[in-house]
Amino acid sequence: MPFSYNTYQISREQQERTESVFEGLITSARSAYEIPKSAYNYKVKRGLREPDGSGVVAGVTRIGNAHGYVMSEGEKYPVEGSLEYRGYDIRDLLQNCAGEGRFGFEECCFLLFLGHLPNKQELADFNEVLATLRHLPNRFTEDIIMKAPSRSIMNKLQTAVLSLYAYDEDPDNTSMDNMMRQSMELVARLPVIAGHAYAVYRNTFFNKSLNLHNPHDDLSTAENFLRVLRSNKTYTSEEAHLLDLCLIIHAEHGGGNASTFAARVLSSTGTDTYSAIAAGIGALKGPRHGGANLKVQEMFDNIKANVQDTRNEDELSSYLYRILKGEANDGSGLIYGMGHAVYTKSDPRAVMLKQYARKLAYDKGYGADFELLESIERLTPGLFNTYKGENHDMCANVDLYSGLVYRMLDIPVEMYTPLFTIARTAGWCAHRMEEFLSSNKIVRPAYKCIARNQDYVVLKDRQP
Repeated sequence: MPFSYNTYQISREQQERTESVFEGLITSARSAYEIPKSAYNYKVKRGLREPDGSGVVAGVTRIGNAHGYVMSEGEKYPVEGSLEYRGYDIRDLLQNCAGEGRFGFEECCFLLFLGHLPNKQELADFNEVLATLRHLPNRFTEDIIMKAPSRSIMNKLQTAVLSLYAYDEDPDNTSMDNMMRQSMELVARLPVIAGHAYAVYRNTFFNKSLNLHNPHDDLSTAENFLRVLRSNKTYTSEEAHLLDLCLIIHAEHGGGNASTFAARVLSSTGTDTYSAIAAGIGALKGPRHGGANLKVQEMFDNIKANVQDTRNEDELSSYLYRILKGEANDGSGLIYGMGHAVYTKSDPRAVMLKQYARKLAYDKGYGADFELLESIERLTPGLFNTYKGENHDMCANVDLYSGLVYRMLDIPVEMYTPLFTIARTAGWCAHRMEEFLSSNKIVRPAYKCIARNQDYVVLKDRQP
């Protein structure tokens, strides 16, 4: 693995020597990170999970609730999934906004931040404030985004959020009004930052024309994202409303998911808003969390390339079984987009996304792709239980369908997880404020140390 050298300061011989020494260090280090399975007999709850797979209760929240099973007399029973924002069923939020033909993400942010649905004037005032905050600080794009461009938009978002600290005249003030102001700024600015980061990425690494667009005050978050992202700044009303639906679906998912918990852990230390939200971004990037939508897309393309007739269930089942055995796709043994830590019978986000995306899929010529995803959703639970010799409920999660929706919206694959970030920032900020204002206790779980006591050996007596 080559290092990032400054070739003007180091010779080729020095490079080779450095890499040789590094390889030796890695060989020596491997055993230092091995944990024997017997060590987990200390009642360790790996992943902060109970033996039945349910999460360890680490706190309480009034912000969001993801519900996918019930516990009765120590037994876990599957139920249809539900997701609530501040006690409101997300299906009601989506259906009412869609029924009225209006954008709902801003209303969702208001609800998460303030705890109640806004009236017409409150929503108008909230939107007006967001509009004034969307414009980035002077020279932010030039100094922060264009310099040191990144191959990962997620990492660029993380560094950009941390950099906003330097543009804030009162960054460490943790009063309620200051955290609310910072939260609204982040929700307003991240779509623009993401769009500019992608434009710089395309220009730097693919020699594409650099098109940097500013947001419009009279547009919604979804509309502004599409305007800033696309070189021609154009989009249809249908595209913007479907994207708005995606933003609502991804805005919040309870306090226990990895990225929200990361933001809450940092907030418990008393750190600033930018550090806490940057932690959430870092956690969301992981392929076991928000980055899973990329893995679904890679798997989907792999299946299409290796299954001659995806409508032939026997042929498709055979290939899916090979994936489970680790013989196909990436060798992980995972069918990405299937299964969830909370949801058992159904993931309400996947149900709604599938419902709203069906018509667009056939209208835009993606009907066969949509049917392939439905087949994967239908066939995987039985194949999984056959392979494992178990009988567990398994459902499609939101990642199974989100990638196809983004593809239909002509959103580049590099922006799938950043788009998730734009939405989830609202939930992170709400949880940060709740953690900071209500908990007043640093998160500090315990780890059992299994290292043996050793006597110190002076340097001259150590064996090579």
